[in-house]
Amino acid sequence: MPGGKKHGGTQEQQVTAASDKLAVNFGAEILKSIPGRVSTEIDARLSFDKEKSIEKARHLVALYQQQNIDKSRILIKLAATWEGIRAAGQLEKEGINCNLTLLFSFAQARACAEAGVYLISPFVGRIYDWYQARSPMDPYIVEEDPGVKSVRNIYDYFKQHRYETIVMGASFRRTEQILALTGCDRLTISP
Repeated sequence: MPGGKKHGGTQEQQVTAASDKLAVNFGAEILKSIPGRVSTEIDARLSFDKEKSIEKARHLVALYQQQNIDKSRILIKLAATWEGIRAAGQLEKEGINCNLTLLFSFAQARACAEAGVYLISPFVGRIYDWYQARSPMDPYIVEEDPGVKSVRNIYDYFKQHRYETIVMGASFRRTEQILALTGCDRLTISP
């Protein structure tokens, strides 16, 4: 952990410093191959601490800037908790764009849009999983998929109310879910 020991402090602080540096190094490498942005996630343990989330985001952006990567190529990924949404609102005011994740409800999505968040990643598959465990869909009908319906509802509402927040459907379980959300602002699809 060269980055960690160099940082000093307790072993936990060294591990955190090394993890931050590693995440930024991965992001920097990815940015060499893509024209857009890379998301770098804030430690999930900070999900309920607005101030520490803001501090960590600023730190990660500074690490990118040390590698001559402009903040316009970075998305700070935060959990869409109340504190995470508030942190993202502040970061957006500072010109640090955010990607809010762990988003399961319309209320979370609307709060993100009202906070001026750049991008949200509402989960399709995890919503589907929850409903499937309680009331299995057999046969599967994509138009009835609760995850697909949730993202469509969010997307339609954002467009109707002219929110600039980008809706990027995420966490897919079935190809049909991806196809059903064609036309959404963006989709994040695993290989």
